[in-house]
Amino acid sequence: MSGDLISMKTRQVFREHLVGWTLRTISDEFDAAGVFCDLEYQPPVSGQRRSLIEQYYHSINWTDRRDVKKIIQVYENVLKSAIEYENSMTFMSSSSGVEAAKLATKKLIEILKQDDFQFVDGRIVTGAGMSSLDDIKEAAAQFDAKHLVEQIRRIEQSVDTDPALAIGTAKELVETCCRTILSERGKPVAGTPDIPILIKQTFKELNLLPDDIPEQAKGSGIIKRLLSNLATIGQGLAEIRNLYGTGHGKEGATQPIRPRHAKLAVGAASTLAVFLFETHKETL
Repeated sequence: MSGDLISMKTRQVFREHLVGWTLRTISDEFDAAGVFCDLEYQPPVSGQRRSLIEQYYHSINWTDRRDVKKIIQVYENVLKSAIEYENSMTFMSSSSGVEAAKLATKKLIEILKQDDFQFVDGRIVTGAGMSSLDDIKEAAAQFDAKHLVEQIRRIEQSVDTDPALAIGTAKELVETCCRTILSERGKPVAGTPDIPILIKQTFKELNLLPDDIPEQAKGSGIIKRLLSNLATIGQGLAEIRNLYGTGHGKEGATQPIRPRHAKLAVGAASTLAVFLFETHKETL
């Protein structure tokens, strides 16, 4: 299904790895992660273990990041178990057995990378910007910003399949963030100012302009530099959106942009939006 955060291929690879576990261990792992087992579903696969895993999978909305987080928890424990098994084989088996265990672990890690996940320090982390989008979702819920929720949904569904739409929406997300904050503070924005102006107004309202940082503050120079760089994200988003994103007509020879570039834009927009929302909440 388009928009799935974990591909069918990745799910199948982990399923086949889990086939080597007992039914009880499989159930315990999914149950601990809060995944519901749809026992009424009869999957078109052979074997009790495959069927059980597919019954758990069937209850997941693979486009919903909250649902997918539950599966990520399961996959993290699968990888930890694989590494523990690999380490135990070092002392208990032949070199061929150790190599087979290492290959099994490597296969799981590599398949996750195809879905833009990384296994780092015992945790599975998402690609650029996706975790931050979860934080913005929470802020959107707090401020009842339905338009912001729709923009986040559009980014999640398009970042891989329609990078131009994701880039255009990333710019709109920052604009909506600024407008929401300013409105919450009793200073709604009239008209359609350019995004750098919107960001500057929001920074001013939140006392985030570099000049607002007292010179005597520890690390003031570094903080000022970071704030200046953060403020330029809006200009960068506007420029890349004009070149590649939706919202403007392009030359017929314009080359399509790649998902990795869209993820860079989304990550930058998410970082800025989360920082602004968190500052807004803490200083109300």
